Amino acid sequence: MSELIKHECGIALIRLLKPLEYYQQKYGAWLYGLHKLYLLMEKQHNRGQDGAGVAAVKFDMDPGMPYIFRHRSIEPNAIDDVFRKISKTYRKLEKKDQDLMSDVTYVKSHIPFAAELYLGHLRYGTFGGNTLDYVHPVMRQNNWRSRNLVMAGNFNLTNVDEIFSILVDLGQHPKDFSDTVTILENVGHFLDTEVQRKFNQFKAEGYNNREISFLIEENLDVSYILRESSKKWDGGYAIIGMIGHGDAFVMRDPWGIRPAYYYKDDEVAVVASERPVIQTVFNVPYEQVYEIPAGNALIIKKKGDVFLSEVREPKPKKSCSFERIYFSRGSDRDIYRERKTLGELLVPSILKAIDYDLDHTVFSYIPNTAETAFYGMIKGIERYMLEETFGNINGRNQMPGKEELAAILYRKPRVEKVAIKDIRLRTFISQDKGRDDLVEHVYDITYGTLEPGVDNLVIIDDSIVRGTTLKKSILRILDRLGPKKIVVVSSSPQIRYPDCYGIDMAKLGDFIAFRAAVRLLQDTGQHKILNEVYRKCKEQQHKPKEEIVNYVKEIYAPFSEEEISVKIAELLKTEDIKADVCIVYQTVENLHKACPNHTGDWYFTGDYPTPGGNKVVNKSFINFMEGRNQRAY
Repeated sequence: MSELIKHECGIALIRLLKPLEYYQQKYGAWLYGLHKLYLLMEKQHNRGQDGAGVAAVKFDMDPGMPYIFRHRSIEPNAIDDVFRKISKTYRKLEKKDQDLMSDVTYVKSHIPFAAELYLGHLRYGTFGGNTLDYVHPVMRQNNWRSRNLVMAGNFNLTNVDEIFSILVDLGQHPKDFSDTVTILENVGHFLDTEVQRKFNQFKAEGYNNREISFLIEENLDVSYILRESSKKWDGGYAIIGMIGHGDAFVMRDPWGIRPAYYYKDDEVAVVASERPVIQTVFNVPYEQVYEIPAGNALIIKKKGDVFLSEVREPKPKKSCSFERIYFSRGSDRDIYRERKTLGELLVPSILKAIDYDLDHTVFSYIPNTAETAFYGMIKGIERYMLEETFGNINGRNQMPGKEELAAILYRKPRVEKVAIKDIRLRTFISQDKGRDDLVEHVYDITYGTLEPGVDNLVIIDDSIVRGTTLKKSILRILDRLGPKKIVVVSSSPQIRYPDCYGIDMAKLGDFIAFRAAVRLLQDTGQHKILNEVYRKCKEQQHKPKEEIVNYVKEIYAPFSEEEISVKIAELLKTEDIKADVCIVYQTVENLHKACPNHTGDWYFTGDYPTPGGNKVVNKSFINFMEGRNQRAY
């Protein structure tokens, strides 16, 4: 993808279902769980590079012995940094005494992360500063084991203010106004409530306090805690948590916006944000890795019971389609097929853009995630050329000669590796956004791949969000090859509306599609629509989120998708670019054909699954009109 979009975080959870001795004997290391957690996190590295964190809970430790451990990092290689810190706790022992290192009883008493339950998180920050305070997992500590709570997640709430007010009305004094702290304290409050409820029950039955502590841990109703705490949540979330005595949970929003998958056998229960990660790390087939249903929580009790519990009524499923287009690893069986289909479905529009002149068109892609859609695009072009070949031969009265037949049969799409991404340069530039002269060189080109002034160049990318990299780098560098026409193809539709569920696309004014629509309104003398939409948005600004309407749709209504695409091309083409520039977008209809089970398309259509979405787009437009360059939630 040509543009860096910070997006959904990555989660990982491992519960060892056997005693540590089992893994020492079978795999030669009590570190089995920790090693697997590292792999789960490293293979989800694409999901978070702003920070990483790991927490662990030891079971059945004596009073006075620590049992919850955590390391977090915001270093450039955060995963390595976290596990380097963890490994320091046992490396000395490993060098000093191999026998003690293999003595699970000793290790569990003396080595911090020798535990049965692990949680890992990778952070892509869309809100707040990039300090350690914002890195998951977060903790709520207490002297009663069952009141300790460790949480992490891939989520964004649109109504943090509402939940924050509820906590304040309860008498709490949260230390930060963020969805992370708010959710932690919200769940923590109902954990306290459930513990107290159980305490009162067992006290009335005549048990002493020490007995009650163990009874609470055995009988804690995690489903109740999650059901009560999440009643007011508006947003997309996949939240993982561990309770101090050993219960664990993973909860998914009712619309299935944020992804979560699990696997269980007699040795482990595992959760991750992506299916192929679990498949690879545990060497299990696709069919044995399950999606956590929307509105459900996977609950893992300390005694080893693993079950699904419906904690929120499932809504019409609106799983994030951007996961399929770009965010998730392309090694997933279904995602690979879907991305190829996205590319293939673009072929009719591409052929129209190049006036069907395949003999003078070179096809390529923006590295690296657009590669799969590129394969699909080429497959579609090959099919079209094959049909052309059949028509050519069948339409003749006699068979062509050998040379002519060979020319017909050997005709293939012209495929070249045109664009090359300079990873190091991009990393450097991302820390110094003001250097436009360097931005131009984020990508390099392969010279001699097309005939100047004669050939068209079709190049596919996952999406075009802001258009900044296209304008300042890609189009300029591609133009050096001298193509007659540059056709930039997006495997996703036009991004028109802000996201509020975990993707860093929160400001309307950033979107090239929105800027194009605004310019079209001005060019066609319809700028009064902007003022009318602004008036409507201001009038409903303080209404309950359930009553807010997405009037921003009226900005796009006067124009076709093609008209907006043409204007986008005009905005992206600078005076120094000699080639004609054309932008081709995927249609929403074809997106749903390619990804039928992931219909979340609010950033394309403005159809938000939760009421909070309309509130966010309403505020985002007001911010734009009032010149405030800030997020709407």
